[in-house]
Amino acid sequence: MKKSKPIIIALIIAALVIAIGSWLWLRSQQPQPLTLYGNVDIRTVEMSFRVGGRLESLAVDEGDSIKAGQVLGQIDKAPYDNALMQAQANVDAAQAQYDLITAGYRSEEIAQAASAVKQAQAAYDYAQNFWLRQRGLWKSRTVSANELENARSGRDQALASLKSAQDKLAQYQKGNRPQEIAQAKAKLEQARSQLAQSQLDLQDTTLQAPSNGTLLTRAVEPGTMLNPGSSVLTLSLSHPVWVRAYVNETHLNEAQPGREVLIYTDGRPDQPWHGKIGFISPTAEFTPKTVETTDLRTDLVYRLRIIVSDANAELRQGMPVTIRFADRDQHEQR
Repeated sequence: MKKSKPIIIALIIAALVIAIGSWLWLRSQQPQPLTLYGNVDIRTVEMSFRVGGRLESLAVDEGDSIKAGQVLGQIDKAPYDNALMQAQANVDAAQAQYDLITAGYRSEEIAQAASAVKQAQAAYDYAQNFWLRQRGLWKSRTVSANELENARSGRDQALASLKSAQDKLAQYQKGNRPQEIAQAKAKLEQARSQLAQSQLDLQDTTLQAPSNGTLLTRAVEPGTMLNPGSSVLTLSLSHPVWVRAYVNETHLNEAQPGREVLIYTDGRPDQPWHGKIGFISPTAEFTPKTVETTDLRTDLVYRLRIIVSDANAELRQGMPVTIRFADRDQHEQR
């Protein structure tokens, strides 16, 4: 009986070893959750002034947390203040000219023109009668031909003066021509456009943050003369945070848009971030050298964009990450 105990124990141990081995073998035969590798791909913004000038101040430094709408820098705005005042003066002058042309002539000016017509008419009537008398005397040879010619010349001059006065009166009564009014209106609109541009230029002397983020680079210092569009600051956007990863064609059916994944880093191997696949490239490409996988680097893969839903400051640009997919059954239950 004592000899049989070691045999029984050995049999029990052997049975346990066989059971554990069988369980491990069966587990190895089951399909494992898909694992991908990639990098954090946070977006950045190169910020610059839309106008040029001398950089007066910068209110932030590298590493600062930035809020949307925060004032980051200022260009010397004195030249733009002057340009704005000049543009406003041009608008006022153009407006006055337009009002003057559209209002037409004053009643006093029209009355003066009408009086000038009466005077010219009286002068013409006198010259006409004088010429008629001279012509009658010419028939009886009482006056010379030279005197008759002078009378006719005076009549013609009086007629021309009368015509000029009548035309001027008609112009005053009708007002300015439509073409002149259109020209004055166009000059007014041009002046208003220049004023709006001057206001925008003055506004653009202040640099504001487009969104929340962290300042990565401060490229220049106050006192620098900047050209329009010169890079001044580089902002790393806080949201959204993306992960760039790659999947080969054999696993493409598992990496569908909307699929939830877990994202791990070497510093947090047991505390994953959560993400969701948002984009899959429609074209294949060769695996980038930055992607560490067990497959051959010449395999064709498809680029994925994974949107991290609970990102924080620990996820930094370029950081390598591991993406693990939940079991298909668990994913379908969700």
